Amino acid sequence: MAESSHGGCVSEGIPRRQSARESAARTYARALPIVPVRARGLTIEGADGRRYLDCLSGAGALALGHNHPVVLEAIRKVLDSGAPLLALDLATPVEDAFVAELFRTLPAGLADHARVRFCGPGDTDAVAAACELVRATTGRTGMLAFTGARDAMTTSAFDTSEEAADARVTRLPYPQDHRCPFGVDGTRGTELAARWTESLLDDPAPDAARPAGVIVEAVQSEGAAIPAPDTWMRRMRQITAARSIPLIADEVHTGVGRTGAFWAVEHSGITPDVMILSKAIGGSLPLAVLVYRDDLGPCERGAPADTFRGNQLALAAGTATLRYVREHGLAERASVLGTRMLRRLRDLSQRLSCVGEVRGRGLMLGVELVDPEVGLRQAEAGRSGAAESAAADSRPAAPELAAAVQRECLRRGLIVELGGRHASVVSLLPPLTISDEQADAVLDRLSDAVEAVARGHTSHGPTCPSGHAHHRHGDRSARVGQPVGR
Repeated sequence: MAESSHGGCVSEGIPRRQSARESAARTYARALPIVPVRARGLTIEGADGRRYLDCLSGAGALALGHNHPVVLEAIRKVLDSGAPLLALDLATPVEDAFVAELFRTLPAGLADHARVRFCGPGDTDAVAAACELVRATTGRTGMLAFTGARDAMTTSAFDTSEEAADARVTRLPYPQDHRCPFGVDGTRGTELAARWTESLLDDPAPDAARPAGVIVEAVQSEGAAIPAPDTWMRRMRQITAARSIPLIADEVHTGVGRTGAFWAVEHSGITPDVMILSKAIGGSLPLAVLVYRDDLGPCERGAPADTFRGNQLALAAGTATLRYVREHGLAERASVLGTRMLRRLRDLSQRLSCVGEVRGRGLMLGVELVDPEVGLRQAEAGRSGAAESAAADSRPAAPELAAAVQRECLRRGLIVELGGRHASVVSLLPPLTISDEQADAVLDRLSDAVEAVARGHTSHGPTCPSGHAHHRHGDRSARVGQPVGR
């Protein structure tokens, strides 16, 4: 029977051909053997007829979920208008509408004195453009970033300038409780991280030149939903402003309402000098934008340009997404729902020793899996003291358990991603349009999966179980996965 008329053949044949013909650098296809054929909102349907609740959301690019009606309408309008799909950097009505809507959402302190630069369509392009901008402004080449930051930010993007051979990338501790680099918790760790930054920037040694800029995420994405304390963000703003060092906010993952504010920097009330925007900004299509203070970049006429910057379909989809999130208060909705989801997920950490930490902000959530055996040994040892307590809470990451949870989630019709420095964090990035009922279904399936892995680990020892747990939610969760429209 032809593959086009048999779901099983399609779902098996396409991945087989992909494996034979494409590079091995297939991040998601390896862990998620799905052939999606239809999607709407939170739901994906595979070629085999199975339906999944998608909490990967295009790695966070789908703020409104799959194929949202307002996004499809915006794309169709451009297609039907006869407007050019590729306009380089020529001014168009579509681009003008996007910029106007973007400025309506920007933090007030930046919107009043901002310019926009369209980069190549990827987030790495925007990071490279930001580095280039602050280097041209300051005349310096080094950059300062933080441990656990996005790969694109800390590797290739820094090396795109002509001065790459002379550029130094310095990475400093990012404050966090669960794996605090200083072995302490809370405000003490936050203060030590800020003082370390100050000490580095004020070092009088000849080879301790100040950087061209400091790039920071208000909630780390590759670190798997680690929120920076608002006090630390304010300190970073004070420290950089006092030394005339541009502060660059990486909002690639956190922007467009994801963390419970339209832009994550708004939680702390700071105004960065530069904002890097991508992913959700294009409404599911490739788009990257740099927003920066208008007194930066004294001469940009010779700046490198990309042929596909300002893609007209992406601009239209992005405008529709920005407007919908703003008009429907989806950032505020993400804050309320995210708090409720965090509360329920934290019940897991109270019940299961393999859950080390539940964290996040808004609808950017992470559940870190750790080695429960180490926790039991530490408890038996009766360790005490503040620093030792912090170390006891930082049990070894368990990537094999996280991978097992991801597989168990998939069995139950839930798509999740793994993140963190050790790939030990189960990440949830549901669309901002997720309903309360759908959120409950997601949490039911995830809880089931974690409990199944915990039982398997206890029964079989540290070896990761293959898992054959029964899906106890049956028809209820399947119904919840149905498209819910807008």
